[in-house]
Amino acid sequence: MPDLTRIDKPIALVLGATGGIGGAVASALHARGYRVRAMHRNPAPHARETPQFEWVKGDAMNREDIIAASADASLIFHGVNPPGYRNWKTLAMPMLENTIAAAKQRNARILFPATIYNFGRDVLPEPSEDSPQNATTRKGRIRVAMEERLREAAWEGIQVIMVRAGDFFGGAAAGNSWFGQVVKPGQPLRAIIRPATPGVGHQWAYLPDLAETFARLNERADELPTFARFHFEGFYDEDGMQMAEAIRRVAGNPNLKIRPFPWFIVPLLAPFMTLMRELLEVRYLWRVPLHMHNDRLAAFLGEEPRTPIDAAIRTAMAEIGVTLPDVQNVRHIPHPAAPSRE
Repeated sequence: MPDLTRIDKPIALVLGATGGIGGAVASALHARGYRVRAMHRNPAPHARETPQFEWVKGDAMNREDIIAASADASLIFHGVNPPGYRNWKTLAMPMLENTIAAAKQRNARILFPATIYNFGRDVLPEPSEDSPQNATTRKGRIRVAMEERLREAAWEGIQVIMVRAGDFFGGAAAGNSWFGQVVKPGQPLRAIIRPATPGVGHQWAYLPDLAETFARLNERADELPTFARFHFEGFYDEDGMQMAEAIRRVAGNPNLKIRPFPWFIVPLLAPFMTLMRELLEVRYLWRVPLHMHNDRLAAFLGEEPRTPIDAAIRTAMAEIGVTLPDVQNVRHIPHPAAPSRE
């Protein structure tokens, strides 16, 4: 007997659904009535954890796997990355080419999360969507090439919707992000780590809000050009201290220690550790202000989805197992139906 709950539902293939942004977008699309198909090399444990998604076995490096997984899909979210920080040069572009090939065959739209690594110091502190992308890091140059390839794909007839955001927080996978350096996953909150130079602004993106943005843009895709690129403002920490102060408020402790990130050790470990080499390359983003304004996005959507920062941080810390001094079991706060702007 056919599953009547699946009849006539549009299908979205989400690549990278086990990651932070991929998982958040999968949830946002599912909430809007999409039948979300997620691909993974070992889907069984993820199918048990998130049975609302349709999990299929496949490898993003295998074109036939992606083409098979994209059957009847109207959109593909490309949120998959090489594991860790390894082999970006040899893996990132082939995976994107496979997604483009599947989108061509299925006549599907591509949604793509862009990064701040594309920008060099020459366009800081306030790059626009159309600023030159003179990346100074290896990963940044690869991301520039990926965006150029997506622009070419748009010329070839595939619609591409791209949203660029700051450093992620929110979701269980965020422990592997910079937010997982600011507070320690799985531990009581005893101190806050500050990566930024004092007085230097930095941009953060709460993943449920970013995913909601993708979902709203997708709903109005017919009103967008073939290649649409937006900046997501998120939470702008204007002096490098506002994130820490918000964490203090959530903890109910205005005297919670704030310690600088130990940047001095990064150059010492960089020759031996891939992660440290990557951190060293992007250090300039913590030394120079970066503030991407969302004028284009707000003009199109009317507003950017915005969860109040204290509520976002409380949820984000709970999701990575950070326990507060006075609240040991923080329950998940659902994304508000009508996000508000602080």
